[in-house]
Amino acid sequence: MFRLAKGALGLAARNIQRTSVRQVHQKHEPDFHDKYGTLVLVGGAAFCISIWSYVITQTGIEWNLSPVGRITPKPWREE
Repeated sequence: MFRLAKGALGLAARNIQRTSVRQVHQKHEPDFHDKYGTLVLVGGAAFCISIWSYVITQTGIEWNLSPVGRITPKPWREE
């Protein structure tokens, strides 16, 4: 059992070393997300906020946030 565990750890260590060597030799060029990710996120947030602020303030929707004073109880019927 000890040999099996030792062998598995050795394989895992070699795979980690290969992966790290491979990543060191790669040139990191900025991709779309590196270049424009923050801009797209900020643009989407601004769009969402502007649309919801228009809907809330200009469309005249009655939101009915509280039913207090709007609902009256029905008269009691005795049978």
